[in-house]
Amino acid sequence: MRRISFRTAGESHGRGLVAILEGIPAGLSLEMERDVDPDLRRRQGGHGRGRRMKIESDRADLFSGVRLGETLGSPLSMVVWNKDWENWKTAMSALPPDPSGNPKALKPVYLPRPGHADLVGLLKYDRRDARDILERASARETAARVACGAVAKKLLSEFSIKIGSHVLSIGDVEATMPDELPIDLNEAVDASPTRTLDAAAGDLMVEAIDRAGEEGDTLGGIFEVVTTGLPVGLGSYVSYDTKLDGRLAAALMSIPAIKGVEIGAGFDAARRPGSRVHDPILPEGAERTGGLGRASNRAGGLEGGVTTGEPLVVRAAMKPISTLRKRLPSVDMRDGSVADAAVERSDVCAVPAAAVVGEAMVALVLADALLEKFGGDSMSELRRNFDGYVAYLTERGYGER
Repeated sequence: MRRISFRTAGESHGRGLVAILEGIPAGLSLEMERDVDPDLRRRQGGHGRGRRMKIESDRADLFSGVRLGETLGSPLSMVVWNKDWENWKTAMSALPPDPSGNPKALKPVYLPRPGHADLVGLLKYDRRDARDILERASARETAARVACGAVAKKLLSEFSIKIGSHVLSIGDVEATMPDELPIDLNEAVDASPTRTLDAAAGDLMVEAIDRAGEEGDTLGGIFEVVTTGLPVGLGSYVSYDTKLDGRLAAALMSIPAIKGVEIGAGFDAARRPGSRVHDPILPEGAERTGGLGRASNRAGGLEGGVTTGEPLVVRAAMKPISTLRKRLPSVDMRDGSVADAAVERSDVCAVPAAAVVGEAMVALVLADALLEKFGGDSMSELRRNFDGYVAYLTERGYGER
């Protein structure tokens, strides 16, 4: 049973996006402007974003679940309003269309885009106008996820657990990784237009994005999410759906355009002998690792679906966005004729923004795992349980039980 759960609702050009987050304990200090809105702004950034991000100025409007600056233990509900709704009131109206109106005002889409949910959605839900599909399938929905994830990050931060992300590659441009990551990863990369730690590679990424835009094309890439401060023991190996690596992979794969996920050495581990994959155990370590350490972290902070206490490192591969100005062949859903796919206003590259969404999804999974392990209806109860476990790890020692 999941302790943290969330749901989102809303269409890309509808009135707004709704987020309902359940399971947050009572007593968590929470302010939208301080704790949630900054991540919504971060999601809007990055070189290669489209004109839509110049229209919107995302912020979360809190409807329930908080009183006098603290959570109540009841569901949190938030709305991220769409400013662009003003330009889409006719096309996205909930009312039946006016028979005497201009059909073009409804902005129908009859030419599905390869790579998008357009065609499969039309067939699954028996529609003709792909507008019925693409409005919900749009990555605009992830703004609501980021709002929920920001709350989860705030909860985790109360236990000195921090989550950050950075971009490893865009197109065929790869960043060179430093020997050690900065302590505050987001602070180090948020000023970069591509959110990368390698300034020279960042410049090349900008050039590649601009070149793709000029050619009517799009670019994908790879980002990495790193979590520090986790204690050993979150997750479980006893059932398939309790394994934390599986839960993280599912959460990241649910982000639009994500086509691959790896943890730690990931796919590269399949090409190495075991002696260069597994992390030797050392007799000394931090209190959250049970006083034992590791000589390396090629496992990425997870063994057997359980956290080791080392930094949790996950990467996700994002395919190029499916809306191309250099349109690909498609079929008109009205008469079956061959034509080029439709063009919706979109980005050239959204990998830096997807990394922020990745942070949110990782945070939601880890907050769920934290409550699964320690329970607690209030922050005070959760802290007692957490502190008691850390004390146990410190005092555990060796010998027979």
